[in-house]
Amino acid sequence: MLKIAVVILNWNGEALLEKFLPSVVAYSKEADVYVADNASTDGSISFLRQHYPEISIIQNSENGGYAKGYNDALPRIKADVYCLLNSDVEVTKDWLKPIILEFNSNPGASLIQPKILDYKKKNHFEYAGAAGGYIDKYGYPFCRGRIFQELEEDRGQYNDIQEIFWATGACLFIRSEVFHGLGGFDEDYFAHQEEIDLCWRAKNNGYKAYYVGTSEVYHLGGSTLSNMNPKKTYLNFRNSLFSIVKNLPAKKAFGIVIIRLLLDGLAGINYLFQGRPKHAWAIIQAHFSFYKHLGKMNRKRGNTGFFKKYYLTKSIVWSYYVNHVKEFNILIKD
Repeated sequence: MLKIAVVILNWNGEALLEKFLPSVVAYSKEADVYVADNASTDGSISFLRQHYPEISIIQNSENGGYAKGYNDALPRIKADVYCLLNSDVEVTKDWLKPIILEFNSNPGASLIQPKILDYKKKNHFEYAGAAGGYIDKYGYPFCRGRIFQELEEDRGQYNDIQEIFWATGACLFIRSEVFHGLGGFDEDYFAHQEEIDLCWRAKNNGYKAYYVGTSEVYHLGGSTLSNMNPKKTYLNFRNSLFSIVKNLPAKKAFGIVIIRLLLDGLAGINYLFQGRPKHAWAIIQAHFSFYKHLGKMNRKRGNTGFFKKYYLTKSIVWSYYVNHVKEFNILIKD
């Protein structure tokens, strides 16, 4: 029998645990549930001990963010498959059964994500992952069901099982041997897009990620950093550049980084027109941090071959802003 560990990373999230843990406990009988705590200073630990004594608590010594938090906690958990679950996710009855079935019937499935719907608007997809993630040629991420800020209504159009490029860290299932074999998350990311890097490294090593649309969860989103927070803009732009350098051949990565200078500059100008100068400045800071760490990222490049057809479309920016494509199914695939 496949041993599943649902692992919720927490930092000062007592209110979220109180709100969302009941569904996880009620509907996850096929798994062991853990809370990995990133040195919280609120009442999270005492709340768990008082109300959920059956949940195992792993206490990390510091708040190292999403990446380090899971890297520190997961080696202490014995399981065949880890489910990395955000603390602001409501799960549904029988949500684990389709995931377990896919792992058991498809040995090639190394990473899986379920359908991610919006907790506040449950008939629409949620920003973080939607119905499975992809990137374009220049490293910009998008999803089935979500292109930039456009969130599709769930009409059953993605009730399928589909190989994808990246699975969301909001609810990420991964075989434990794959996670540890890849060295876990890159802690230099701290938070945001570290799951894209992990999935990209997995792809370069011959592993596959899948979306299972018959499993549904509802994600609140923005509990760590909202889309209005300049720090999230900074991390997203910088970390996507990190992934390009780490996961593409050097010559191709260099060319894409040069083009990203132009595209990210246009994004910064767009933020200025929106009256959001802090986000424009965050993009500039992201590039400075990227160049500062460029040598380090280059040294992290894998020794395996690189997956050549990593992108689904050449430019999601062009498709969205020029061709006004708002839905995944009408996107031109390359």
